[in-house]
Amino acid sequence: MKLIKKIIIFIILILVTVGILFVLQGYKAYSNKLKEVSIPVRIEEVRNNPNFTEKENMAQDYINAVIAAEDRRFYDHGPIDIIAIVRAMYVNITGLKFTEGGSTITQQVAKNVFFTQEATATRKIAEIFMAFKLEKNYTKDEIFEFYVNTNYFGSGYYCIKEASIGYYDKEPIDLNLSEATMLAGIPNAPGVYDLNVNPDLARQRQRQVINKMVKYEYITQEQADAIE
Repeated sequence: MKLIKKIIIFIILILVTVGILFVLQGYKAYSNKLKEVSIPVRIEEVRNNPNFTEKENMAQDYINAVIAAEDRRFYDHGPIDIIAIVRAMYVNITGLKFTEGGSTITQQVAKNVFFTQEATATRKIAEIFMAFKLEKNYTKDEIFEFYVNTNYFGSGYYCIKEASIGYYDKEPIDLNLSEATMLAGIPNAPGVYDLNVNPDLARQRQRQVINKMVKYEYITQEQADAIE
């Protein structure tokens, strides 16, 4: 029995040590990134995009669809969402595969603006440090704008305005519910859900977004059923 306890303690110590090393590496990656370019400079580059769209110029259905699909407690939690992280860990462990990440919209902004799309533990930790820095300096509405203006939507469209005009020949504020839910879903996996390449898969993803909007009471089931 004593031997088993010693083994358990040893394993715990190893896990803690590895965790600390990852945190230190993540913080170093975060610090190095800030040495390369400051947050205000990088954000100004994003805002200077001629296709940058402010929240007030987006359809409310699109805003609601993004929140429902990506981070339903976005306006209620801080830079990270502990509930989402725990849920993602449970789903991934019980499913024996990585299917959920638990990243907030702020974390995704950190990834889009400052880091690569490579999913490593070091980058994820650096992303968390950057998320705290972003929320210290910008409002939730601003961070939402940075998110939809740095997402890739497939077919060479790198922000919501490019996607809205490219796919539907409309400004973001003129999107209807069907179009809004479609565009809210594509950035989850733009290579898979590109509307011009895989329309059937894109519609499957759209239905997931619609179901979440019903679940979180942004729309009624009747409205959902009416979407073609």
